Amino acid sequence: MKKFLASLMTLCTGLTAYAQTQQVALIPQPQSVVMQTGSFTLAENFITKKAIASSPASAKYADMFNSFIAANYAFKQVAGKGAAAVVFQEDNSMPAEAYELRVTNNGITVKGNGAGLFYGLQTLQQLLPAAKSSMKIPALTIKDAPRFSHRGLMLDVGRHFFPVSYIKQYIDVMAQYKFNRFHWHLTEDQGWRIEIKKYPRLQSVASVRKQTVVGHAGRSKEYDGKPHGGYYTQEEVKDIVQYAADRFITVIPEIEMPGHATAALAAYPHLGCTGGPYEVGTTFGVMKEVYCAGNDSVYAFLEDVLDEVLPLFPSKYIHIGGDECPKDRWKQCPKCQSRIKALGLKDEHELQSYFVSRMEKYLNSKGRNIIGWDEILEGGLAPNATVMSWRGEAGGIEAAKQRHDVIMTPNTYLYLDYYQGNPANEPLNIGGYLPLKTVYSYEPLPAALTAEEQKHIIGIQGNIWTEYINEGKKADYMTYPRALAVSEIAWSPADKKNYDAFLKVLPAHLARLDKQKVNFRIPEPAGLEDGVTSSESATVTLTPMVAGANLYYTLDGSEPTTASTLYTKAITIPLAEKESKTLKVITVTDTGRTSAAYTATYLRRSYNAAQNVQPGNKGVTFELFNTRVRQAARLTGKTADSTGNTATFDIRPFSGKDVYGVTYSGLFNAESDALYEFKTTSDDGSILFIDDELIVNNDGEHGSIEKTGLIPLKKGYHKIRVQFFNAGGAQQLIVQAGIKGKQSINLRNVLFTAQ
Repeated sequence: MKKFLASLMTLCTGLTAYAQTQQVALIPQPQSVVMQTGSFTLAENFITKKAIASSPASAKYADMFNSFIAANYAFKQVAGKGAAAVVFQEDNSMPAEAYELRVTNNGITVKGNGAGLFYGLQTLQQLLPAAKSSMKIPALTIKDAPRFSHRGLMLDVGRHFFPVSYIKQYIDVMAQYKFNRFHWHLTEDQGWRIEIKKYPRLQSVASVRKQTVVGHAGRSKEYDGKPHGGYYTQEEVKDIVQYAADRFITVIPEIEMPGHATAALAAYPHLGCTGGPYEVGTTFGVMKEVYCAGNDSVYAFLEDVLDEVLPLFPSKYIHIGGDECPKDRWKQCPKCQSRIKALGLKDEHELQSYFVSRMEKYLNSKGRNIIGWDEILEGGLAPNATVMSWRGEAGGIEAAKQRHDVIMTPNTYLYLDYYQGNPANEPLNIGGYLPLKTVYSYEPLPAALTAEEQKHIIGIQGNIWTEYINEGKKADYMTYPRALAVSEIAWSPADKKNYDAFLKVLPAHLARLDKQKVNFRIPEPAGLEDGVTSSESATVTLTPMVAGANLYYTLDGSEPTTASTLYTKAITIPLAEKESKTLKVITVTDTGRTSAAYTATYLRRSYNAAQNVQPGNKGVTFELFNTRVRQAARLTGKTADSTGNTATFDIRPFSGKDVYGVTYSGLFNAESDALYEFKTTSDDGSILFIDDELIVNNDGEHGSIEKTGLIPLKKGYHKIRVQFFNAGGAQQLIVQAGIKGKQSINLRNVLFTAQ
């Protein structure tokens, strides 16, 4: 515990209107903060102790606080006699995770019951100023308790192995932000990561793959093909579980079944439907090789595995996976088909339900309950199962209506392995787009549920899947700061959440994490946003999102470095009529970490007003020209040979032709006032018009070339026209659109024919 506390660095206090009564930089936001008159200054030789009338259990929190102060401020403390400056008081009448923290002119008192005292300690440490020279803490009263009982993060160690030291660091930061569940994803197609003594080939075979996992098409450039492996011994697991318990975090292991089993099958091929041979997975995706549901040896194997797992994890829950289990092998397997017939099951989905229910009964007999991904709903939900809803909220809603407990973890809000910004500036990853603001906006209680049904939503969880995350620094980068938003969703009352206020206190927390050597993603500076102006200049005011950091910028298109212009005051950017300029900025923290170069474009012109039109059906109208042209512009005014409608700008129906031209016309639905970027990649030439204005000129005979253009659009419908020609040979047309600096829009959702 002492080592953990010594690693915690102080939080730079920032005064902010975080709520009507709150003026302290806390994450997650407490249930109630009332500011009082005055303050308390923590001086040298202060005394901490447990309250005399309370349980000796509270003494350890005084020791934790002393260790924290000694590590971060080099203060001297006196134990024992005299009036205590800081008192930790055990109060068994309080709920287990609730606490009360009072700061008066005379001292500090923290009251709670077990975990509550620990959480009160975390809040107190966040209240402390950054510098020893000014140890003044404002007088206040905080009364606090969590909104949800399950406040989790999941780390996938199956696809990439992470050492024990990193697992402990991950748990350390979780504890600071009042998470209480660590979901440890221990088995996968690409690796089995927990020692099972009865089955030694799980260690010697299933834990090692012959090469590092390569990604989907076009995404393998960062992977080196070297063997990858590792597993946790049972002694290491015990150590980690206790380490987490000391921080009031319960570790929930996941042993995947019946799918994601390729690594285990490589070790013990008789457990699969075909008998193999199998090899530990070396690619991503959903694999057809799964445990044979008609083979009783499979259930005996999994029961043996669980018999070794259960003593290591005192958790009430064991996660058994249940997701992404293709039925291909079961459909062809005589044993599986015989099992379906013997049990009178309807199909392979009911066979999966049988599999899950059978394993649930075994775990129930051992005093444990199961959690499974929402696919365990298919074919009928096991009687006592808790559902983890990841494919949106639909599975969670269905389970709650059936009066089953639910943990919400929809990929659309809580999959922290998705991109956080423009992919051009981000590490290679799985895809998707999930910025901090979207994460923070999540509300876990669906309106589709009644108040009684909502009681079955027991919490939320952020997930880190590691197909493209091969070491701890990258895991940190993907987890934080988005996990700070998750902590506030899970802990704070819904009516206290405020994104703008959250952003105001975030810089102090990121400065703290920076000193702890947590490799979080450094966010874009506040104020760096694309802008449109009708004036002769744009004025840009920036604030770094890490307290104490410096900003450096360029306006000439070059990449900024620490040798570039240091930001010290608002930047004035002169603009000629219809001129655009790009501002590039980097953030450099106190510890020397440097962000990616983030950009914003400033354009002098007016927004295009939306068209006064009614849209027709989704898609666009096309005109096909069976003629040779040398420029797409020469299609204008020609008479088409045929016309029709299509969902988007798709040349595949015409790709059998050697030479032709095509014009697409329709309406583009701009969903907000913004600066939009349009892009064409074409072979041969293409041109793109918005409201009859040429925006992207990619014309002429050439190979595959990408061109872009910008235009500010008011919310609503705008005319869009794309002209393309092919003069023979290879042909390609890709059209993309989106708000500048954001992920591209799915054009199928925003294109309409004109009535």
